[in-house]
Amino acid sequence: MTSADNLRAFKRDGRIVVVGASLAGLRAAEALRAEGFTGSLTMIGDELGEPYDRPPLSKQVLTGWVPAGDTTLPRRRDIDAEWLLGVPAGGLDLATNHVRLADGREVPFDRVLISTGVRARPWFVESEAALDGVFVVRTREHAESLRQALAAGPSRVLVIGAGFTGSEIASVCRERDIPVTVAERAPAPLVGALGAMIGEVAADMQRAHGVDLRCGVKVTQLEGDAQGRLRRAHFDDGSTVDADVAVVALGGIRNTEWLRDSGLAAGVWGIACDTGCRALDLNGLVTDDVFVAGDVARCPNPVYEYRLISLEHWVNAVEQAEVAAHNMVSGQADRWPHLSIPLFWSIQFGVNIKSVGVPTFADEVAVTQGSVSDHRFVASYGYRGRVTAAVSFDNAKWLDHYRRLIETAAPFPPPCPTPDQPVDMKPVPVDFPGPTLLAEGATVVVTGHDPGERRVTSAQQHP
Repeated sequence: MTSADNLRAFKRDGRIVVVGASLAGLRAAEALRAEGFTGSLTMIGDELGEPYDRPPLSKQVLTGWVPAGDTTLPRRRDIDAEWLLGVPAGGLDLATNHVRLADGREVPFDRVLISTGVRARPWFVESEAALDGVFVVRTREHAESLRQALAAGPSRVLVIGAGFTGSEIASVCRERDIPVTVAERAPAPLVGALGAMIGEVAADMQRAHGVDLRCGVKVTQLEGDAQGRLRRAHFDDGSTVDADVAVVALGGIRNTEWLRDSGLAAGVWGIACDTGCRALDLNGLVTDDVFVAGDVARCPNPVYEYRLISLEHWVNAVEQAEVAAHNMVSGQADRWPHLSIPLFWSIQFGVNIKSVGVPTFADEVAVTQGSVSDHRFVASYGYRGRVTAAVSFDNAKWLDHYRRLIETAAPFPPPCPTPDQPVDMKPVPVDFPGPTLLAEGATVVVTGHDPGERRVTSAQQHP
């Protein structure tokens, strides 16, 4: 049989297993059926129930606008799959092409897609994490439990971590007129993702809305009463705060432990893959039958010097899933690269924050439009003289323009002939904290649709 015959036979009778039944897994399964795959399709997920959308959990669900049960992802098409839910994967055997479940069952495959995502990082002391009133937010059960706690009218909420998720939760608390203290080890909120200048803006915004923001401090202990209820938090500067609700927002842990003996290049930062979403093995060789998509994937991005980048982004999960699904059922010559420019959004304290590109891949930043004092502006990021990212506060209509600048390696700072261009557009160092603090950055939540047909062309670097 020719390779074309083999591919047709695989699309007709092959076995594909998707490990991770959330956004990326569901969109990949739908794309596989849309691509004409009619073989057996198995969906493995550690949660019970249908796949659901996570971005609303730290926003609309906590405010009560959307019930947690109404976050189920819409189905674009029937995927005719076998669903194995409520039991996580426990191992991957590439010698026999089996996924081993935690309950001992084995699921055979011809090709497998790994989209196991991330889980919330728990509080580091197990007994303190178990106190009544201590929460994380990752699943809809988490969000519903926290919503009920906020609805009960706590005297004060402590949010540990001022990344995107933590800042959004603080915003919800103030919207509900609940006193809130935010503790952050870094010098300012959002500094691990967006740098010091934007961090100062975020800090001013939080304090203007009545948040008790404490930066440069670490929570050392969560204290409970005799009934096991949270009552107080202790800080490394010797201070304390009384609170009956604490939300641990210290980012996520990528679900890769089950792959420890698989032979794949998997670790705490995710699973390394090529731009076609094919996983790499421990030797750096591309595998033929293992694909990766979503938060757990570490994919090289040519725009960012082919560095392996993991993105906990809604858009990235959707686009990567569609690229992975296409490549699983396509010949080598017809495969697509995943070359998406990251996009994310967050709503905090009535301000819509959007970003395009990778702000952490930068050495300078400049406000190129609007006014920082009005919290309505665009900041452009540059690396070695070219534009690499942009962040907007209530000024997102220009982000497509900045995306084109990123894709064409436009010079930094970019010319921006708009009426709201600041008179003094002087770049400053972007100033990110060290890797120890960055490792505790909160999970980013994102929205967006549709990957295009994208390719890389080399361009001379601007002088």
